[in-house]
Order: sequence, then C-alpha cells, then structure tokens
Amino acid sequence: MRALAAKREVRSLDAGEVIFSTGEAGASMFGVVEGTVRLVWTTEDGLEGYELISAGDVFGAGALVTPDHCRLSTATAETPCQLIEMNREKFLFAVQESPMFAIELLASVDERLRDLKVQQRT
Repeated sequence: MRALAAKREVRSLDAGEVIFSTGEAGASMFGVVEGTVRLVWTTEDGLEGYELISAGDVFGAGALVTPDHCRLSTATAETPCQLIEMNREKFLFAVQESPMFAIELLASVDERLRDLKVQQRT
C-alpha cells in the first residue's frame, strides 16, 4: 500500500468521517495507508456486526468485481486515516504493473475473512 501511496493521491480523513454508507453504489475499493477504519453492517437477524481495518489492508473490493455494486456496510474512519481509493481502471493498472499486488490483495481479504469467522465463533 505504501508503494502505491507514493504514486497515487492519498485521501486524509479525520476520526468519525464516513467513507461510504450501506446501500450506496460503489465503484472503488480503499487501501488503508495509516489509521483504522470501522466497517459496520447489520446481519439478516438484525444484529450489528463490525470489523476494524488497519494499515496495509483493503476494504470495499467487491465494488471492483460486482457490476452495479451496492455497499453492504458503512465505513467510518475510527482514527485519523490516510486512504488510497482505487477504481477498477486503477486496480487493473496496479495488477499489470505489479502482479504480486493481486496476490497480496487476495491474501489480505482471505486473512480478514478468517479472522472474522474466528471472532464470530467466540
């Protein structure tokens, strides 16, 4: 993420700023360069769940692969943050320039899903 941040515009947010909200159309993913982002969603049972995303991780990647993507959660800066926003075009360029970026992205998403599953069991 830091290597991409050096080449791309970084968006700075204050704690409490909303990045996107549940139900909004989404066309880009975000990488956390610094800080922490809170993703909050409501389950089918009406229970609220959340996940904290920290530096080096990405969120909102579904927007890159799903046509007419609708956000499933609300993302809010938990702390002051620096984010990189990537639309599909920028993502494809990053993968072309550095194929390992795609592998690292998949690893990050996989790790987050595994951690979330473990949290749900406890």
